[in-house]
Amino acid sequence: MNKLENKNLIYRNVNLFLFSFFCFLLVIPFNSFSQKKVEIVHAGSLKFDKKLGNGAKRLIGDVEFKQENTLMFCDSAYFYENNSLDAFGHVHIKQNDSINMYGDLLNYDGNSKKAVISKNVIVDKGDMHLTTEVLNYDLGTNVGSYTTPAKIVNKDNVLTSDQGYYFAKSNDLNFKKNVVLVNPQFVINSDTMRYNTASKINYFIGPSTIKSKENLIYCEDGWYDTQKDLSRFSRNAYILTKDQKMFGDSLYYNRKKGIGRAVRNVNVIDTTHKIEIKGDYAIHFEFTNISIVTGNAMLTQRFDKDTLYVHADTLKAIGEKDSLQGKESNRGNQKMGKKSKEEKSIKDTFYSKNNKQTLFAYHKVKFYKKDLQGKCDSLAYKLSDSTMRLFGTPTLWSDVNQLTAESMNFIIGKQSIKSMYMKGNSFIVSKEDSVRYNQIRGKEMKGYFNKDTLYLVHVEGNGQTIYYVKDKDVIKAVNRADCSDLNIYFKNNKIKNIVFITKPDATLYPLEQIEVKDLKLKDFTWRGKDRPMKMKDIFCWD
Repeated sequence: MNKLENKNLIYRNVNLFLFSFFCFLLVIPFNSFSQKKVEIVHAGSLKFDKKLGNGAKRLIGDVEFKQENTLMFCDSAYFYENNSLDAFGHVHIKQNDSINMYGDLLNYDGNSKKAVISKNVIVDKGDMHLTTEVLNYDLGTNVGSYTTPAKIVNKDNVLTSDQGYYFAKSNDLNFKKNVVLVNPQFVINSDTMRYNTASKINYFIGPSTIKSKENLIYCEDGWYDTQKDLSRFSRNAYILTKDQKMFGDSLYYNRKKGIGRAVRNVNVIDTTHKIEIKGDYAIHFEFTNISIVTGNAMLTQRFDKDTLYVHADTLKAIGEKDSLQGKESNRGNQKMGKKSKEEKSIKDTFYSKNNKQTLFAYHKVKFYKKDLQGKCDSLAYKLSDSTMRLFGTPTLWSDVNQLTAESMNFIIGKQSIKSMYMKGNSFIVSKEDSVRYNQIRGKEMKGYFNKDTLYLVHVEGNGQTIYYVKDKDVIKAVNRADCSDLNIYFKNNKIKNIVFITKPDATLYPLEQIEVKDLKLKDFTWRGKDRPMKMKDIFCWD
């Protein structure tokens, strides 16, 4: 085959390929390469407007367009050859019989299926209505957005914001800037928020507040189910009530039941009494005004010149609406476990109709104040009359004195302890050296303080004393006395004088004439190793 024949063969093959390719194109539908055209369904009149160019057609009177499953209505419109249109007056877009959009003006690109509706815009999707001035809506993805202030009504919820996105398929709405959600029960203000119209759940992204008659909630991340009244908040979250403020890494709130929970780094502040409670977990029963804190729980009460620190396994506060009969209160008590005799005694003593605010510490209680320290199993602090009661082997240390009894009551003033009442095998002990202790014992004792310094103790019933007589700080003798009732006067926390009210049986012994076993009264105990010497010691329990 010569070169000319070979060349002609190549040309024939190329032409055959091109002919086959064009035949292939002819059998492929034109719509595979382009969007479906917008169709004119109806118009009162149709005119060509050469002034606008682009093959513009002017449609007037009862205009209707269609593209796939979308219908568009208006009073008049310009329809262009590039598959776009401008519509005017009573604009209405109806999509899938589920979404209706209204406005005064419409710019629509049929190729991208993107619409811009402006002036008096309304979006109606069943139980959700949106109004704004300018709405961008993609009919292909069913995503709408606005950058002008908008209002959304969804049953009882009314939401306003400056910017927003609406995802019709997922029923999600994203809002930004000046977001406000108003509900008959609460008002939400947020920087950024997402709301689902189907689930009725709000998601908070950024600084947000929820305000109601009962409380105010703040968070920077979280969610709130408006239908079930359940919520979770985090990032600098807190719940503020009339008397309390609760912080935590995560807060959970059930509005219907009035129950709030805080987890990790919990902090409950009583703003009225300047009391702060910290722990790992907290629960608050709003209807009965009961709060419970556990896990490294510590109560702090600040005075002008000093601070009281209290630690226990569980701390509990009951406010003005306390009631042991309520279900929520019972649930709170169930978390405390079975009641001990001390707890029952606390309940009998402090629960009453007139009880306005009481704090409780349950099990392994220790407290520290610079001039006063203590230890017991359980403690109750009634703020209405500043009464503190200790149960379960209570011990109190005031300077050099150790005070013990079966139970103790203290009246605390604004700055310090004013008085005390000790009942059952009451002791006051101070240490002289490793084997010698000044001791006062009685059935009941009443003590009086001046600036947390003990200055007078009145003993009633079975009074006994052992105290050492000194000469220039050197012990010379020991005085042992039995007397039913007596008064002991202190100076600088040391015994200054003893006045026997009834006839005493007293003996002064030289040190060498008394045996060591007689230097301690019956049931004597020294608990110096249990004394918290600094604030951190309240977390140590042998």
